[in-house]
Amino acid sequence: MEEKQNLTKKDFVVDGPVKWCAGCGAYSILAAVQSALPETGKNIEDIVFVSGIGCSSRFPYYINTYGFHGLHGRAAAIASGIKVANPKLSVWQITGDGDAMAIGGNHFIHLLRRNIDINVLLFNNKIYGLTKGQYSPTTPKGSVTKTSPHGTIENPFNPGELAMGAQGTFFARVLDKEPKMMKRVFIQAEKHKGTSMVEILQNCVIFNNKVHELVAGKDVRDDRTIYVEHENPLLFGKEKEKGLIIDKGKLKVVKIGENGITKDDILVHDAKNPDPNMHYMLSRMTYPDFPIAVGIIRCVDEGDTYENLLEKQIKEEKENNKVHNMTDLLNSGNVFNIE
Repeated sequence: MEEKQNLTKKDFVVDGPVKWCAGCGAYSILAAVQSALPETGKNIEDIVFVSGIGCSSRFPYYINTYGFHGLHGRAAAIASGIKVANPKLSVWQITGDGDAMAIGGNHFIHLLRRNIDINVLLFNNKIYGLTKGQYSPTTPKGSVTKTSPHGTIENPFNPGELAMGAQGTFFARVLDKEPKMMKRVFIQAEKHKGTSMVEILQNCVIFNNKVHELVAGKDVRDDRTIYVEHENPLLFGKEKEKGLIIDKGKLKVVKIGENGITKDDILVHDAKNPDPNMHYMLSRMTYPDFPIAVGIIRCVDEGDTYENLLEKQIKEEKENNKVHNMTDLLNSGNVFNIE
């Protein structure tokens, strides 16, 4: 039996320099991952990080595990191959909003559809940072960027919507300013059997500074974000005085004590409900009409994962097939001997 290593955060810290811009949100994400990994119960040699192209995709160089720096948008395909080839590995895909949602969009949705047991950390700074400030698939409509000097005219993707539409079984959203929240969510993502998709609202201090400040700023965070936890009421605000209810089939923000509203009227979050409708509505909430939902929005057990089903299928075929080697193959079907 394999002996488990007694690991700490320091075991995942590399000796060399970490080269992100000073103030980049990626530093706090890296620290949260390094803190979470010792609590997953995995040995270092059983962990692999895979990335595509972008600032986020430097990640495999900055963590003391196995790593693979792939091509632009292709991290999901590479990570899928690694997991299927060796299902015991803990596989983490590091990607950005451009890498995952644009050139990698096709791979992204099919990874979720297949439900391969991979943890996807999507650094969403709503801009192309590595290539110097072009708008990305998640850039808000109307934004002025290097490639949209008069404002973007495209509707942005919401990663949560894509995850639900692709039949995702785990979707969470976290803030790069909340390391404790990130750590908790990353641990739960690893425990989940299936594709775990975590959107991280990350700041790009150079090309899209304070893009999330409207909801993530320290002075407004309590009123403009709502931390969702399974089996807990959907309350928010500095005094937890506001909450969510369903009114005429839609979510509605209410205040405790107004119009006869009590805590008993507030919705209780059910992250494990197979029906994605409520999770979809929570993932779509945007300020100013609603607070932004953070935490684990969806965490559903769909049974076996893709790689386990594939292993079972191969095993059954081997057991039931009369062809076990090349000699069997050459002597199967219609054959004849030459004297």
